[in-house]
Amino acid sequence: MRKWLWCVVMLCSLPGLRGVCHGAGFKVSEQGAKAMAMGNAFAAQADDPSALYFNPAGIAFLSGFQVNLGALGIIVPQTEFRGTTPLSGTAPLDTGTTTAVEHSRRDIVIAPTLYASYALDTLPLCFGFGVNAIYPLSKSWSDSSVFRNQVQIASIKPVNFQPTVAYRFDDLNLGVAAGIDVTYAVVSLQKSLYSPVVDPTAPAPPFGAYELGSLGVDGTGTDVGYNFGLLWKPRSDLSLGLAYRSKITLGIEGDANYLATTPTGMGAIGLADSAVFPYTRARASSRASATIPLPDTLDVAVAWRPTRKLTLEFDATRTGWSSFKRLEFHFDAPQFAALNNQPDARNWRDVWGYKFGAQYQVNPRLALRAGYSFDESPVPNETVDPLLPDADRHSFSVGAGIGNALGTVDLAYMWVHFVDRTVHNQDMTTLRGANGVFKSDAYLLAANLNLKF
Repeated sequence: MRKWLWCVVMLCSLPGLRGVCHGAGFKVSEQGAKAMAMGNAFAAQADDPSALYFNPAGIAFLSGFQVNLGALGIIVPQTEFRGTTPLSGTAPLDTGTTTAVEHSRRDIVIAPTLYASYALDTLPLCFGFGVNAIYPLSKSWSDSSVFRNQVQIASIKPVNFQPTVAYRFDDLNLGVAAGIDVTYAVVSLQKSLYSPVVDPTAPAPPFGAYELGSLGVDGTGTDVGYNFGLLWKPRSDLSLGLAYRSKITLGIEGDANYLATTPTGMGAIGLADSAVFPYTRARASSRASATIPLPDTLDVAVAWRPTRKLTLEFDATRTGWSSFKRLEFHFDAPQFAALNNQPDARNWRDVWGYKFGAQYQVNPRLALRAGYSFDESPVPNETVDPLLPDADRHSFSVGAGIGNALGTVDLAYMWVHFVDRTVHNQDMTTLRGANGVFKSDAYLLAANLNLKF
């Protein structure tokens, strides 16, 4: 019985923790309005303190004390799904073949950023400190949706702290930098649980979708990584950038709460199921732990200034999502003992993103910007789900910078269009997956204030 509950929980619910964000996978690269307006092609320019994220070596060329304050607003896409799921139809028996049209809930996520740099007067040395959120997003579907057994509400609220030091070799016009990443994240998940059989202890027809109850998981995790960057300016009109950010493995610690709402749900945690339906209610809780890998990234970039006013840049970014091979949870309470040491395969793949950006300096006070990027999805067809209906995506952005020698205000807008994702991974034995098409779009707004002292 407990092994069966593991199938429901691990195969259906816990994968939700790995997809609460979007980007390439669930990475959000929009960490500065200037860069975002140029399609995030910024690792070879890196000429304001937000370089701490894109290429920390850029701060080696900054002067004095500079502070960059900003915020990114993400309108979470109202994903549309058309097709069948294990719960589409009339439960418990007539499910899995009825076509449904479902929309996720809209949401807005605000992710603030803070970057600061201080260059010494006597040495070509600069210190930096950044605070950002590389993985902020949420996803939720209605409590009555056909995906309610796969996800209802999921969110991740991270914060990353990055102290950095950079040095400039004036003879070579070369900047180098290294820093530490300390990432803390709060994770939450809520969903309904269903069984494909009415008696999990003796699986037999009739097969369908039988309600068990609901599950909630809340946890936090912290880990440390590192980053480094190189920025070389061999000519006044050309700069080359290289940046690397290491993998971070978050150790999630928290609580799991399960509420049985049917006799079958009570039996799933080893309790008597003799109470008269529908008045059955029983709650079980446990400490829970897991590890979630955040991948390493490598950026290679070139920026060219064909004229005094025009800057063009191209970046290529590799994200090492192949490190996300599986997800495995451990529960401490006796009722959950059989759920331990059961890996859930993910098998994501490494992917590339390609970014193009341009800036035109109209006059000393006004700069106009535009950009385009293409990101591959790391999620294979077998593990696409309603929590992260990920797909290859095209991003288009515009923006402007207004300011003077003392400070600049940067504004940016980005439209992210996800290529329609067709999936055929519906599994009636685990009641997860779907057969159909996911459609998504996202809209991002960013503003930054850069001050020079």
